Amino acid sequence: MAQLYFYYSVMNAGKSTSLLQSSYNYNERGMRTLIFTAEIDTRFGKGKVSSRIGLSAGALLFSQQTDIGELIRNENKREKVHCVLIDECQFLTKEQVEQLCKVTDYDDIPALCYGLRTDFRGELFSGSQYLLAWADKLVELKTICHCGRKASRVLRFDSEGVAIYDGKQIDIGGNEKYVSVCRKHYTDVINEAKEKRKYSGS
Repeated sequence: MAQLYFYYSVMNAGKSTSLLQSSYNYNERGMRTLIFTAEIDTRFGKGKVSSRIGLSAGALLFSQQTDIGELIRNENKREKVHCVLIDECQFLTKEQVEQLCKVTDYDDIPALCYGLRTDFRGELFSGSQYLLAWADKLVELKTICHCGRKASRVLRFDSEGVAIYDGKQIDIGGNEKYVSVCRKHYTDVINEAKEKRKYSGS
């Protein structure tokens, strides 16, 4: 039976690399995969999943309005789909996670979702929340903080290099804006930023 997987991590833990490797493994055996990525993220070009080590592949785009379940079923009718892979799955809606559950349960197509668990405030994204609740398998992809501990939090910085601890949840960016750190160093940096704000009066 097909299953729904959630591969989660902080930034720069190799999520896209793992997705592309999984797709390659299926393709190498003559099996067809569908790759999706978030329409909102155009850092590496539209309709493309790219990894930091130079791998890339074309992808279908999803927005909050996309009926992913219907799209997958239509593609499966046209030509057998053996696996669905979702990059940036934290941007999925509750309804889209439900659609992926139905694809795995009723169409017997495995779905592998890759994304962030929490945002720069340590709060769950919508897609991550429901994948954590409903996925059959949860797999953490790990990376390390500069101190050597496991990185479990993400810091967001402004253009002047000051840590941000409030504001809108979604702000697309890469290494120029986000850094993955351990819980201790996240707390230290945020406390320092709060002290600076308090004394600057802003």
